[in-house]
Amino acid sequence: MIRLNRFLAQAGVASRRKADGLIADGRVAVNGDVVEDLGTKIDESSDRVTVDGRPVRVRGRAVYWMLHKPAGYLVTLDDPFERRTIRDLIPDLPGGVFPVGRLDRDSEGLLILTSDGELAYRLTHPRYEVAKRYVVHVRGEMDETAAGRLRAGVFVEGRKTAPAKVEVFERSARGSVLQIEIHEGRKHEVRNMCEAVGHPVVSLKRVMFAGLSLSHLPAGDHRSLTGAEILRLKKAAKIGKIGRHNTA
Repeated sequence: MIRLNRFLAQAGVASRRKADGLIADGRVAVNGDVVEDLGTKIDESSDRVTVDGRPVRVRGRAVYWMLHKPAGYLVTLDDPFERRTIRDLIPDLPGGVFPVGRLDRDSEGLLILTSDGELAYRLTHPRYEVAKRYVVHVRGEMDETAAGRLRAGVFVEGRKTAPAKVEVFERSARGSVLQIEIHEGRKHEVRNMCEAVGHPVVSLKRVMFAGLSLSHLPAGDHRSLTGAEILRLKKAAKIGKIGRHNTA
């Protein structure tokens, strides 16, 4: 038996969190009966699952891609206001492939896309403490006191951020350049952290996620992950059993 939200994630319908939303909204049925209990378990071999009336089946091979998102694009596949989204960068994106985690519209950098819902869930859940590294340009000269506060954690919206790795590369009255590594995934976290110590962000680029780096991938381009890179992601997500994957 398997939890329904996990089954939907493995089928590439949505991440486990979004799958819970589909269930709560009454859009998921098992053997013809609408299910709203988030704890529902199913038998993959015999139960028939539908979402909005369409059958759901687990794919045999998952897809794993890396995208260098430029600034100015939303990390979503559809926008009701017709703003630019990452789908505009990958018009041939296969169905069931979705972005992993957040990256602000005004930020750029590494974004993983996959149809592997279980991996996506683990990579974005705070429990697994997946590392994310950013190069950040901020206003003003950041001294060691401010950098130390970032390392120790600062209060953002009433909650203290987890300790971060911070290295200041350049500092002057005009601005500073630093590298920040975190393992949380709160909305606008790096921007809010820098704002909290008096240094608003000018630009932000994610250069590493779960051990993978952009290397020389140009902004706006994407590529399939290698087998070694997929293994690295699964190791970061603490997934012990490695299944079949598709790098094409």
